[in-house]
Amino acid sequence: MVQRSAFSLAKMGAKPVTGSDAVLQGDRWRISILTDSLIRFEWSESGRFVDTPTQMALVRDFGCTPKFEAVERGGWLEIDTEHLHISYDRQAFSKEGLYATVKGANAVGNTWHYSDEQHGNLGGTYRTLDGIDGAVPLENGVISRDGWAVLDDSRANIIVESDEVDGEKNPFGTWVLPKTEETTDLYLFGYGHRYREAVHDFYTLTGATPLLPRYVFGNWWSRYHRYTEEEYRELVERFEKEQLPFTTAVIDMDWHVVDDVDPKYGSGWTGYTWNREFFPDPQRFLGWLHEHGMKATLNVHPRDGVRAFEDAYADMAEAMGIDPGSEETVQFDLTSPRFMSAYFDQLHHPMEDEGVDFWWLDWQQGGVTRQKGLDPLWGLNHLHYLDSGRSDGSSYSERNPRPLTFSRYAGPGSHRYPVGFSGDTIVTWESLKFQPYFTATASNIGYGWWSHDIGGHMFGYRDEELEARWYQLGAFSPINRLHSTDSPFNGKEPWNFRGEVESAMVKALRLRHSMIPYLYAMNRRAAVEGDPLVQPMYWDHPEQEDAYTVPTEFMFGTQLLVSPIVSPAERDVQMAKADVWLPEGTWFDFFTGRRYSSPQKEGRRIEVWRGMDGIPAFAKAGGIIPLQRQARDEALNAVSNPQSLEILVFPGADGRFTLWEDTGASEADNTWASTLMTWTYAAERDSVFAIDPVAGDASAVPASRDWTVTFRGVPEFVSERVNVTVDGMPVRPAQIRYDKTTLSLSVDLCGVAASSRVELTVCGGLPLSDNPIVEDAFAVLKDAQVHYRTKEKAYAAIRRFGAASIAGFGAMEVHDDDIQGRFAQSHMPHCVMQALAEVLLRA
Repeated sequence: MVQRSAFSLAKMGAKPVTGSDAVLQGDRWRISILTDSLIRFEWSESGRFVDTPTQMALVRDFGCTPKFEAVERGGWLEIDTEHLHISYDRQAFSKEGLYATVKGANAVGNTWHYSDEQHGNLGGTYRTLDGIDGAVPLENGVISRDGWAVLDDSRANIIVESDEVDGEKNPFGTWVLPKTEETTDLYLFGYGHRYREAVHDFYTLTGATPLLPRYVFGNWWSRYHRYTEEEYRELVERFEKEQLPFTTAVIDMDWHVVDDVDPKYGSGWTGYTWNREFFPDPQRFLGWLHEHGMKATLNVHPRDGVRAFEDAYADMAEAMGIDPGSEETVQFDLTSPRFMSAYFDQLHHPMEDEGVDFWWLDWQQGGVTRQKGLDPLWGLNHLHYLDSGRSDGSSYSERNPRPLTFSRYAGPGSHRYPVGFSGDTIVTWESLKFQPYFTATASNIGYGWWSHDIGGHMFGYRDEELEARWYQLGAFSPINRLHSTDSPFNGKEPWNFRGEVESAMVKALRLRHSMIPYLYAMNRRAAVEGDPLVQPMYWDHPEQEDAYTVPTEFMFGTQLLVSPIVSPAERDVQMAKADVWLPEGTWFDFFTGRRYSSPQKEGRRIEVWRGMDGIPAFAKAGGIIPLQRQARDEALNAVSNPQSLEILVFPGADGRFTLWEDTGASEADNTWASTLMTWTYAAERDSVFAIDPVAGDASAVPASRDWTVTFRGVPEFVSERVNVTVDGMPVRPAQIRYDKTTLSLSVDLCGVAASSRVELTVCGGLPLSDNPIVEDAFAVLKDAQVHYRTKEKAYAAIRRFGAASIAGFGAMEVHDDDIQGRFAQSHMPHCVMQALAEVLLRA
């Protein structure tokens, strides 16, 4: 039996008791001032309150006592903090007797009364998208346009330290039990429009997002299909032949015996016995996946317990005091420490020693256990996550030092148990359109690591363009996991699609793998700073109305803005559009270097049009984005800290970025290596990009690296002005080249010591490139499905009058009679006109 005493409240970071200086209390009520904007309200008929951690709340002592004043006036308690005024009549909570006003909130509904509906809430997330076709109403988050939000923790179970539970020895150290007191327990988040601060304090209350292992940021392959070992090997080898990187193999339920189950035992939905017909030697198969750079997870449906046909039945029965000869089913029971200990020790640990790296907990059977209020999904997530992080010296714990589960969302606080599986969606454009909004909004409840069924799971219809656009969303999702059902027509392998669709899919998969260095730095940011990878636009722009009107747009880390295409292309223009709001500043197309100006404080709304392989992703001026490149002797699926990197730098403003890397040790034992990159920009004097020597744990990174620094959105002539120094000594780059299609100047440096400082100076300044308007307009017109004479007239007008005068036409505000006449006679389709307008009005 594995000793799990390390699963203590201290290890979980619990500090459940609020300091007495921040507590106001009567016989049956208690108000705890956690921050000047976060208040806990409790009512207990018995006068006894909850000072233990709950499933959601771990920390109620934030380390300092907030400033507040409390006075009694006319039988009322009046509490003032910097951001709230609270009035309470000291009676049982009621709408009339308990309310709070958020100070400085620019909202009509900035006063909360007890039991108010949260009409202004900006949403959180939802348990599962199983069977959903399109949108679904979301649960509440902790931010609201009204300035306040409420989380009700009244029905939560508590987490206690105990060596024994109901007469059973408890090897876990902690356990989840019902509350001994019936209390009302509310948390009021009164942060106004300080949305980011509200989420940060939610993390303090509920626990931080853990640091994920590096491999999860690559591509995952998943399919509900009866793979054999031979077929799976052939699939991986085909991926390798096609140069398609994958880091995670998700093996659905048919790894175990499903069909050959005697009906007296029920169905084969639950199972723990390898199907030896498909996988004759599981350890060999899992070892082969590891040799090819992939981690492996298996799907489990534990509801039906352990039945007599299972290989592990005898051991499980004996562990539970059941005579194996009786063939009595060992019932699945999350409320029993004895069962859960055997569940891990007899069922899961042996397979982990064979090579299973983590588990896909596919619980779909409701929310009832033998314990009142305990959701089995939450219990599975909690215990599996803790068990996956054990340090027992086994081959498993050495191979996987960071805990990981893969399961559905089970309520506020579930971010402690990543990664999330959002469920089996329907294959439609409506489903795709909902997922960017669903992903971004989940950050409002701190749930940052969603994994969707990229490409859609089941039913629906075949639409190759839809699949390509879903792959592109996947590249800019927290976790990129391709998935589909077992239809012979629904495989997501790129070679199953026609040429341009396959090309777009391949491009998206390779892009995703290249972004691992950037994603891993954002992984650290999520764990250390409390900032999820994907965030709604209104987090940074709460007073800009347009920030609330682009539900499919989001920030992807600190450097990128993404608005994925979620609707089909218009035939006349052979492109699809995305609605984009660009905040104030200068922005660049991440891929092409085209420049977009948003000079007004309120930002700029535009339609952007892209062909099949185009993704609307933008970097702000000053942006720095690290990408990994496959070194000559490096495996395709490698996720180690790369020896070869390309750094994309976007001109127009100063910028800085820290590349964070580590050895992948457990979070408690982890040390970091950091490489600071700075960009000092000037249009008419020297511009300098610098890579500092590695700081911290230098053993985590290669001793030397090949760097490619790419300045995107710059003119070609600056190639002649680039000087490079390493540790102050001039060096000759291996190569300097310019790519006209992406307006990119690239400088290659080989074999640079990680301990060296690199400086690239563009002497005399680095001007911004002019957008190639005429060439880009020609590209739009070339593919437009309109009369040739119409194209010729439009192109002649663009060439004749240039961007300045033609921009009026693009905006549909033409006043020049000559231009007006030419286009009025052309019968140009509206979508073609809008695509041209984007080209002509970019900057």
